[in-house]
Amino acid sequence: MGDSHTWTAAPAAAEQARSVLAAAWSCAVTAEGGREEYVGAHTVSDDGRVRLCVPEDSVLSAVVVCAPRGEPSGVLEFADVAPVPVRGRVRARLWLAGRFTPGEDHLFFEPTRVVLRRPSGAVVVDPDEFAAARPDPLATAEARLLTHLADCHGDAVERLTRLVDADSLHGAVRVRPLAVDRHGLTLRIERLRSHGDVRLPFHTPADDLAQLTERMHVLLAQASAASCPRALQRQRTDRDR
Repeated sequence: MGDSHTWTAAPAAAEQARSVLAAAWSCAVTAEGGREEYVGAHTVSDDGRVRLCVPEDSVLSAVVVCAPRGEPSGVLEFADVAPVPVRGRVRARLWLAGRFTPGEDHLFFEPTRVVLRRPSGAVVVDPDEFAAARPDPLATAEARLLTHLADCHGDAVERLTRLVDADSLHGAVRVRPLAVDRHGLTLRIERLRSHGDVRLPFHTPADDLAQLTERMHVLLAQASAASCPRALQRQRTDRDR
């Protein structure tokens, strides 16, 4: 069970939903009782409509052809999976309910209901807010950024734990970068039988990779000026014995 925490300077639900959609590589489609998984088959327009390219012999294509009104309804499901191996890698799920409109060699899907499920619970996003929102500018680069941080800068991740409240680190056996967006970095604190997340907000949002680098340097400078949490000091001592 994860820890409860306050999400300081976190993305709004509509922005997070658009970010999940922008970064997702696969989706599950349910329509008229049939369900299919597609990989690399969708793109997203600026207003949040989804364009699906599916095989002619797919269940979905048959549903569209046989729909009595020509515009069948359906549900698209997207999973936001942490790029770094951690417990509970699914960070959020996004469901879009709406209707399909057939094109020449593709299907358009216009959402009429948007539901985002996060660890804190599910939230219904207003379709107009969803259409107007923009994905986080770091969304499509996040996987590469977090993987590099975890694989090549473990010392920096450990240093950042100096900014974490000591109570949140009690019993910690591993700390990994879980998520990053323009507003901040999230760390996953893993214990023997549980885990929790801690948010490290940036002092101001980062709109591109250059700004993100500066924000991370600020966090690391703050961490270097802080004392090492006693919880991690004890862990290092036990580990080195």
